[in-house]
Amino acid sequence: MRKWTTVCGLLAAIGVMITLVSYSVTLYRLFCAVTGAGGTTQRVAADDAQHSDRTVTVYFNTDVAPGLPWRFRPMQRRVVVHLGDETPVFFEAQNLSDHAIVGHATFNVTPDRAGIYFKKIECFCFTEESLGAHQTVQMPVEFFVDPGFGNDPDTRDVSSITLSYTFFQSTRPEGAADLARFDSGKPDPALGARLFAAQCSGCHELTGARVGPPLGELFGRRAGTVPNYPYSPALAKSGITWTEATLDKWLAGPQADVPGALMPMAVANPVARRDIIAYLRGLQPERDSAKAHRQGPG
Repeated sequence: MRKWTTVCGLLAAIGVMITLVSYSVTLYRLFCAVTGAGGTTQRVAADDAQHSDRTVTVYFNTDVAPGLPWRFRPMQRRVVVHLGDETPVFFEAQNLSDHAIVGHATFNVTPDRAGIYFKKIECFCFTEESLGAHQTVQMPVEFFVDPGFGNDPDTRDVSSITLSYTFFQSTRPEGAADLARFDSGKPDPALGARLFAAQCSGCHELTGARVGPPLGELFGRRAGTVPNYPYSPALAKSGITWTEATLDKWLAGPQADVPGALMPMAVANPVARRDIIAYLRGLQPERDSAKAHRQGPG
């Protein structure tokens, strides 16, 4: 009897859902937002998930609908993330026209069953967005993949997720937000801290050597001089002193900056480099002040 009651309840629930979908596109969208149906991602205020050792590769795909004269691209094709870890990435939009245009981004993830676990904290896709004539902006998206992804029988065998966006010209341009808010030109040390955690902390710590040397007291230090760290001869002999400018050049392409250097990774996005450098520079005054206090005058 209980089994038939459960079956009838499920059939009734399905019937209600079909009725709602037929009745209201808005209600269907709400249903997708809650359940992740159709690869709809979730929106959250903050990352409160626990770090997991399991990783997943997230790929990024972008499109522009016909009739919208924009270019739109991801600044990175993929990232490897630990479940539960907040990860910032960047996308770039450019208005090719002679007048401001309001766009609206739709989004989803594949496979569809990953949608319920893909959670976005910051995204340009939540509102109508205005982009000025011939303006180019870089926009952050911050997300994490909930650790439940690794335990769900439907997703625990999934090794990659694709996050896709398509920008359309908006049919409701009134009161649109300005995409320029994401690209003020000012460094964002707080975002830099999250970028450092996502892109650099696998190899670097602030106070001790890991795969790479410590970076907490970097500025003003000559390259290749941390005691007992096995630098490449090329970097040790480079004569570089770390400043904002030399670090930016290094991060843009270590092998091009110092041929023979061992560091294999680069940060191609100049906005990400700017913010990471601002984060590291912001740590230094506190350390320099404490050091001067310990040493006393002179």
